[in-house]
Amino acid sequence: MSELSPVQIVRELDRYIIGQEQAKKMVAIALRNRYRRSRVEEGLRDEISPKNILMIGPTGVGKTEIARRLAKLAQAPFVKVEATKFTEVGYVGRDVDSIVRDLVENAIRMVREEHAKRVEPRARVLAEDRLTTLLTTPHQQKAGSGNPFDFLLGRKSAESEPAPEEQAALRGKREEIRQQLMRGELEDREIEVEVEEAMPQLEVGGNAINLGDMIGGMMPKRTKLRKVKVREARRILEQQESDKLIDSDAVQEEAIRRAEQNGIVFIDEIDKIAGRQGAGGPDVSREGVQRDILPIVEGSTVNTKYGPVKTDYMLFIGAGAFHVAKVSDLIPELQGRFPVHVQLNSLTKEDFRKILSQPDNALTKQYKALLAVDRVMLDFDDSALEAIAEAAWNANEAAEDIGARRLHAVFEQLLEDISFHAGDEDMPPYSLKIDKAYVEEHLSGENKPVDIHKYIL
Repeated sequence: MSELSPVQIVRELDRYIIGQEQAKKMVAIALRNRYRRSRVEEGLRDEISPKNILMIGPTGVGKTEIARRLAKLAQAPFVKVEATKFTEVGYVGRDVDSIVRDLVENAIRMVREEHAKRVEPRARVLAEDRLTTLLTTPHQQKAGSGNPFDFLLGRKSAESEPAPEEQAALRGKREEIRQQLMRGELEDREIEVEVEEAMPQLEVGGNAINLGDMIGGMMPKRTKLRKVKVREARRILEQQESDKLIDSDAVQEEAIRRAEQNGIVFIDEIDKIAGRQGAGGPDVSREGVQRDILPIVEGSTVNTKYGPVKTDYMLFIGAGAFHVAKVSDLIPELQGRFPVHVQLNSLTKEDFRKILSQPDNALTKQYKALLAVDRVMLDFDDSALEAIAEAAWNANEAAEDIGARRLHAVFEQLLEDISFHAGDEDMPPYSLKIDKAYVEEHLSGENKPVDIHKYIL
């Protein structure tokens, strides 16, 4: 997907985000430059660093959604952080290095899922074989039993070998069980499955540390028996077999490479840490946060539990409303690390109208699907979409401008009655046509549509 041209990237973003053409254009160029850099000769490639982007615009206009969809298109590790969660060193708060650690964790999860899909057929076969064994010969001893010194000394427990006639009978029984499993006749039977017992975790500096990771492989992993149905046991065993087939070292190497070369970090509310020059009090701490974030954005090496990770070639996207503070209130060094500035505009009435109908995940489609579960078929008339768009736009003008999030408030109020009564056992299948009159009747307060023509002289 990273081989998409900028025009194709914008076309993909248009499926989910309305308006903001300039912002889409800039992130599309940034993403394409990633691909171009990967094709440059190695000596020059190390000299080319991504041009970080600063998005400036009010809340709810699509800043976060643009970055998130961009990461999905690039199949790149992505992390969203809020600048206000971090405080200057010496104050209580999260360490800025946790940004990179979170990104690497997301990369590990992404790569592990890809590797799991590759080994899925083999894991399914092995899990089916283990399931057959469990149904044929249940556990003879409880999990965790046995002499721990045998483990430390490398001794294996002695097991008696069954007689040849017993082995033949066992093979016949296994084949019978396997046929029953293929026909789905044993899905509700309960069996005991051995699962790994979760190790306790410590909370240190806002991060959870697993004691099992600290101890490493010095001690055997503790296990316990869970009584589950066959359908659940199959899922557990497939996961266990998949974990055995996956090369953890290869996953870590690939994840670190992706995080370093393709990682995207979205820093939201960056305007909240912009202190005005000469101001005292909390602004001192805000400037400290900027100076702490600066090395990560400039390019540094952060130690993680998977090894050192370089941030030199990660793409950083900053975002903020900048209503009170200005971009110039950021320290000059940080401003210089976000050379591309993009202005996002407030949503117009026409934008709201398009948001309701055009995107693949439009709210009208979401609510239709939700209420169809309870046999309520919604049908939105064009006049209703016009009225909802006008109500949302007027509410943003009259009260706080919260962008497209206003539509969520409007929809919840609009469909409150039908959402409450739907799902009742006595309620038959029902079709509801929503038009302008329905919207005007069910909206009230700041969300109520206002006829501004009566104020025009």
